Amino acid sequence: MERPGQQRELGTGIGWRPEIADAVEAMAGVDWVEVVAENVCPGHLPDSLRRLRARGVTVVPHGVSLGLGGADRPDEGRLTALAERAEALESPLVTEHIAFVRAGGALTASPALEAGHLLPVPRTRDALDVLCENVRIAQAALPVPLAVENIAALISWPGEEMTEGQFLYDLADRTGVRLLIDVANLHTNHVNRGEDPAKALADLPVEAIAYVHVAGGFERDGVWHDSHAHPVPRPVLDVLTDLAARVAPPGVLLERDENFPRPEELESELTAIRTAVAEGRRLADAGAGEARRPADAGTGEPRRPADAGTGEPRRPTDAGTGEARQLTAAATDAARPAAAGTEEVQRPAAGTGEARAKTPGGPTAPVAAAVSASAHARVPAATRQRVALAQAALLSALVAGTPVPEGFDRVRLGVQARALAAKRADVVARVAPELPAILGAGYRAAFLAYAQGRPMTGGYRHDALAFAEWLLRAGRVRDARARGELRDWWLERSGPAARSRSGIAARARAGVAARARRVLSRR
Repeated sequence: MERPGQQRELGTGIGWRPEIADAVEAMAGVDWVEVVAENVCPGHLPDSLRRLRARGVTVVPHGVSLGLGGADRPDEGRLTALAERAEALESPLVTEHIAFVRAGGALTASPALEAGHLLPVPRTRDALDVLCENVRIAQAALPVPLAVENIAALISWPGEEMTEGQFLYDLADRTGVRLLIDVANLHTNHVNRGEDPAKALADLPVEAIAYVHVAGGFERDGVWHDSHAHPVPRPVLDVLTDLAARVAPPGVLLERDENFPRPEELESELTAIRTAVAEGRRLADAGAGEARRPADAGTGEPRRPADAGTGEPRRPTDAGTGEARQLTAAATDAARPAAAGTEEVQRPAAGTGEARAKTPGGPTAPVAAAVSASAHARVPAATRQRVALAQAALLSALVAGTPVPEGFDRVRLGVQARALAAKRADVVARVAPELPAILGAGYRAAFLAYAQGRPMTGGYRHDALAFAEWLLRAGRVRDARARGELRDWWLERSGPAARSRSGIAARARAGVAARARRVLSRR
């Protein structure tokens, strides 16, 4: 495959979250941070991020809602938002996930559904074709390089045609996209799907790695949950060491999203990560990793992963034609890696990040052009529709209680469905902390009862309002005071304009807000 341009050295970093902002600022040896893109506003960046930027700390926006693995083309508004955050943070790259997060809609003539979480893409040629085209659209629209992350999965698609390493190799080969490798997700897929992390690493184009994620989780009833709320376990650090024995990762980042420990515990985990990388590099220097490196002996060229059962290298060709896939004219400059021997990857057609920043109107015009150009892309409509129908059937079974599609493990789908509902309850509690404050210990049970058979069709704030309305209409809040507070909360946010904050009602709302802050503090 053609090699990406020179990777930027990032060093050791940590995921920036508001709950640990002060601790991150005070930590020694944090070279860079990553921020959830959807949680920051370009015009109102948190003071903590501004101070970190002023100190020269790199900030990378990490998107979670683009859904590049979905059957639809990337949404223009979401691409524009991601581009704006990259420019506001002066980031050297942006990252997203190899996942789908919504399904249904026009392609399937069915209601649009939101997963509220990252779901795995089937490792098939149809899905790869769609993903490659979506990645090219994103590359052409963004002002900086894009890297995409492998995700953790509780379930396996039936009829998959590639291993994870093969799928990622072909994706990088055909698009020039960089890879964000999450070693915790490799461990998760080892426990849940029986996939060998070493085999996945052996098949990866390690020269395309932009950086690495490390996170903790827990095992329950033989299923590993990638929680980002527990310490990093030894098996995950061992996978990191194995990766570092094959290539020096440009950057490694610790993710922690909940149950934040004391700052010294986070610093201890960062130390363990540095130690694991150093051990991998020691093994590489000693020659222990030589046999595992992805170059063919004596050639220095990256080794292609073999097709399952054939031993032959896979070529990035159109299924059934044997012709090398051609990029669309509008996305060619955006996605094609630099010619062999050069140091830089060509930027999108609108120019480099520096030139894009000077484009009148910001990133909106390049994004619109990229999405519009995709109308002439070569992935047939029938291919997108096949992927759309499969994804809609799976998501509907997970969130709407429809029959399980043929070939899926029903038990594992049940585990995934419960995990999605629990995640949904947790996020609604964060975006609307007044709800658990009003409902108290009964919040979770009430929300799970609401979520059963009521899939999410909008964002989490819309979900919170729909939940409150359901509680009120169903008469499920028996305490008069709680019912009044919930009614006031719902009316204040669901009407065309904010209600007045004067008098007794304002004091009552202030009491709810104070209890909400206590709930968040306990969380």
